[in-house]
Amino acid sequence: MDRGKTEELKSKTFYWEAFKTFFRIGLFTLGGGYAMIPLIEDEVVERHKWVAKEEMLDLIAIAQSCPGVFAINISIFVGYKLQGKSGAIATALGTALPSFLIILAIAMFFHQFEDNKVIAAIFRGIRPAVVALIAVPTFNLGKEAQLNKYTLWIPVACALAIWLLGISPIYIILMAGIGGFAYGKLRVKN
Repeated sequence: MDRGKTEELKSKTFYWEAFKTFFRIGLFTLGGGYAMIPLIEDEVVERHKWVAKEEMLDLIAIAQSCPGVFAINISIFVGYKLQGKSGAIATALGTALPSFLIILAIAMFFHQFEDNKVIAAIFRGIRPAVVALIAVPTFNLGKEAQLNKYTLWIPVACALAIWLLGISPIYIILMAGIGGFAYGKLRVKN
């Protein structure tokens, strides 16, 4: 992190900037937390340079393995890394507030447009875009994780175990953690 970014983190304007950044991410993301990954990477890694690209992969992995909403988890981890508890509060509020306000507005007016064919068509059109928003960060994470012909079977096997066999993702995460720990220990011995 360069000197200018270090000074920004020390200033009181950081909290407002972090809140605005995550508010914007929360406001313009459709499809949930995974669709936010490209926006979060663009803002946090590329634009503000708050987190290194390598660290972002670790934060995403941790956020996925923790209970709760992915988007909130990742914002909390980024905020905490930068400014501790107060940074985590600023980023979490920024992420959660847009969804809260939008859901509140929808709940207040849903009965007026629930049978509207135009609204239903709009949502049908949004669905394929959301799939793409989730697919792109998945491929980017695969590149950053340095998947190759020897390790590609791991995410494929995990996805098939969840999809075809109905194995809980919790068990997959636990098995992957144990496997990674054992592999690390074995590698240290050799």
